[in-house]
Amino acid sequence: SRAGLQDEQKPIGSFFFLGSTGVGKTELARSLADFLFNDEDAMIRIDMSEYMEKHSVSRLVGAPPGYVGYDEGGQLTEAARRHPYSVILLDEIEKAHADVFNILLQVLDEGRLTDNKGVTVDFKNTIIIMTSNIGSHLISNEIEKSGGDMSDEKYDELQNKLIEQLKQTIRPEFLNRVDDTIVFHPLNQSHIRSIVDIQLKRVHKMLAKNEVQLDVPENVKDWLAARGYDPVYGARPLKRVIQQNITNKLASLLISRDEEGPVHFEATMSKNGDSIEFAEVVEDAEAWAEGD
Repeated sequence: SRAGLQDEQKPIGSFFFLGSTGVGKTELARSLADFLFNDEDAMIRIDMSEYMEKHSVSRLVGAPPGYVGYDEGGQLTEAARRHPYSVILLDEIEKAHADVFNILLQVLDEGRLTDNKGVTVDFKNTIIIMTSNIGSHLISNEIEKSGGDMSDEKYDELQNKLIEQLKQTIRPEFLNRVDDTIVFHPLNQSHIRSIVDIQLKRVHKMLAKNEVQLDVPENVKDWLAARGYDPVYGARPLKRVIQQNITNKLASLLISRDEEGPVHFEATMSKNGDSIEFAEVVEDAEAWAEGD
């Protein structure tokens, strides 16, 4: 779009994200919002499983006059009006009623949509991402066969099967208006290890706001990756493992501390290697606070 070759009457881009749960579809959408608009909150997520019934479709653009919720506007139109520069994530699009696709066709075609009050909302500076778990049973079967470490050949084969399933589920006229379909590779142990670093960066950022510094050595990260990996559920269990073993434990330590002010902790493995412990690095706390 920056090169001037993008159709100015359409959204910046539109994509299908296919893949099993926990492979990073939502995470990529959030990162894209952060990269393009310098704001993770520029991602608007709408759960399309809430639009399975015909009567619920109107909530996207707002209830008709005289109906409850008329003054609130539509969930899609109001969000885009307030955040004209955003990534719009339509989660589990395959669960939506057929009438939803008629509404979205106008967004993909013309880059605009009229709400229940007759106000035209502009979508030309948005990216539309639709996630789907179509063919998730095929992915699960392949993961079980491969033990979570799928070859490139098997992945290419799986990718073709998933796209074929998508074609059987979504109308051709809708698919033809979407720029690209991306099939996410199932995660293996090495992927999870990289995700540990990403998740811990967020923990560090949160802790820094409270003047808390945390050192996490490699062996602790490896332990988190091993505990947080599931071939079927991808990285989803990892967030819970970090919450239970890092965030919650640190919160308890901070609450029980008598002193206020900056503090420096180091994470270590317990002697028997089945839990994470924390030691306060007293000598570094003051230096860190002074920026040394």
